[in-house]
Amino acid sequence: MTDKKKKSKKKKTIKEETIMDWLAKVSAWVRGLTEFSLSLLALAVVLQLLVGGVVPFFPGNVVGNVVSVVNALGAQGLVGLAAVVGLGWVVNRQLAPVAD
Repeated sequence: MTDKKKKSKKKKTIKEETIMDWLAKVSAWVRGLTEFSLSLLALAVVLQLLVGGVVPFFPGNVVGNVVSVVNALGAQGLVGLAAVVGLGWVVNRQLAPVAD
């Protein structure tokens, strides 16, 4: 290989590493936001069940919304089941630890 080809290959590798680093950071942010959102949802459900009504700092009826989503998916039959399985797979994949 000539020196020009070696330099161009080296530059491409550095650029690819930069893109991969950026994608890893974005992925970590998405993973963190997903975990945070699921934690807030779980907290809202538990607090609403304990209090027995609407919790002041969680607007709306969280348990009612979760029940309506489950009912809507249940009314769809097999398609709803496939959606629940797919959503569960995505959530489990998001919360799984990343191997470095």
